[in-house]
This record gives sequence, structure tokens and C-alpha cells, in this order.
Amino acid sequence: MNKIKKSNYNDNKLGVGGVSIYILLLIGIVIIMYPLFWMVMSSLKGYSEIYNSVWSLPSKWLFSNYVEAWEKGISSYFINSFIVTISTIAGVIIIGSLCAYGLSKYKSKWITVSLVLCVGGMMVNPQVCLVPLYVLLQNMGIHNTLFALILPYIAFRLPLSILLIRSYFLGIPKALEESARIDGCTAFGVYWRIFMPISKPILLTTTVLTAYYAWNEFLFAIIFIDSDKYKTIPSGLMNFRDALQTEWGVLLAGMAISALPMVIMLIVMQKHLVRGMAEGSLKG
Repeated sequence: MNKIKKSNYNDNKLGVGGVSIYILLLIGIVIIMYPLFWMVMSSLKGYSEIYNSVWSLPSKWLFSNYVEAWEKGISSYFINSFIVTISTIAGVIIIGSLCAYGLSKYKSKWITVSLVLCVGGMMVNPQVCLVPLYVLLQNMGIHNTLFALILPYIAFRLPLSILLIRSYFLGIPKALEESARIDGCTAFGVYWRIFMPISKPILLTTTVLTAYYAWNEFLFAIIFIDSDKYKTIPSGLMNFRDALQTEWGVLLAGMAISALPMVIMLIVMQKHLVRGMAEGSLKG
């Protein structure tokens, strides 16, 4: 009995390796969270207090900075980013899942070629495509519109999304598809009624990855959009900074507002993100 108690006691003790891991995790949390904490605290300070009391909490909590930031342009940038992000997610999920279904359920030499093209698409650097994309968007007549961002975002997120969803689709039992076919389901019916509901984890993972990219993308946003009317948050904040000059409290409030949706989404969907990435990488 004493040996059993001693064994349980030893099992509950943390070794040197366990303590080291917890220390490293704690350091990582501090490194990640402190800039966010400093941004939020500084966004509630006045100009002089930001410079003179960098490390202290606000002596007077200026929530008016958030109201001023919203009224001075963040609201329009926020709405544009929301429209672009939702449209990009919808396009990637619909096109990516349909492509993944075809690549996972049909076999031919063209399927192999398509898979190679998907892998090749992941290796294309967006910066390399800036000039031809700019000319193409102008010829299409959609330069300086939200479509100038939505279409390239969808195109650059599709290769990775297709491969992730395809890997997940490959792990779905064929018996489900065969049963649906016997019941009279068409190919599209199998995709819509069987594959899509079962694949919720990987679809949510794709949603998170796509949203994070579309919401924070900066390079295309400053080159393909000229008018303030269509600017998204990353490019809009740059103009916001120039317009406000020394109003750092208001600028930091705008940055906090822009970061809030992604922080909330990652917190809410972190379980689905980890599960989808794990299952999508192991299957197929």
C-alpha cells in the first residue's frame, strides 16, 4: 500500500523537464501578450502620458479615444475589411471544397496534374505577381474596387485550402458515399449532404486561416486600392497615422479595434483549429 502511494506521489511530481516546459510556455505567453496589453493600455492614455508614463496604467481612462478613432475613419475601414474577409472566406470554402471533392474521389492523369498545380500554387510568392496582377485588374476594370482584393485573396488561399480539405475528404469512409448513391444521391448530393457536414472541423480551420490572411493582408491593399472609400484596415491605418500625426492614443485605439475581431475568432475557434489541422494532416 505504501509503495502504491509513493508511486502516485512520484507520478504527480514535475520533473526538471516539466518545469522547464512550463517556464518556456510562461515566457512565450508574456512575449505574446505584453505587446497587446501595452497597446490597449496606451490607447486609453493621452499624448503626454504615453511618452512620460510608458509603463504605468492610465491615470485617466480615455475611452473617448475609441469613439474618436471610430468616427475618424476606422468605421469605414472596418466595414470594408469585413466585406472583403467574408467574401474571401465564402469563395475559398465553396471553390476549395468542390475542387477538393473532385480531387479526392476521381482518379485520372489530370487529377495528378491538378494536385501538382496546387502544390506549385503554394510556392508562388504574391510579391512576384504584383505587376501582372496590377495590369490584369486594370484590364478587367476592377482596379480600385473591393473585387481587386477579393479575387486575388481567393486565388492565393485556394491551393493550401484545397489540399487541407482534400486530405480530410480522403479519410471519410467510402461506405457513406456508397450508401448515399444507393439511396439515389447524385455526386453533388453526396458532396453537399455527406461530405460537407462531416468536414466541419477542417472547414472551420480553413475559415480561420483565410480570415486571418484576408483581414491582415497589407501589400495588395495598398497597391490595388487608391481611394479611401475602399481601403481596408491595414492600409487605412497607415493613412490614419498620417492624418492624426501625434494623436497616438487615438491611433492605438484604432489598432486595438482592428485586432479585436481576429483575437475573438481565434479564442472561440481554437479547438476547431487544432482539431482540423491535426485530422487534415493525418488523413490521406
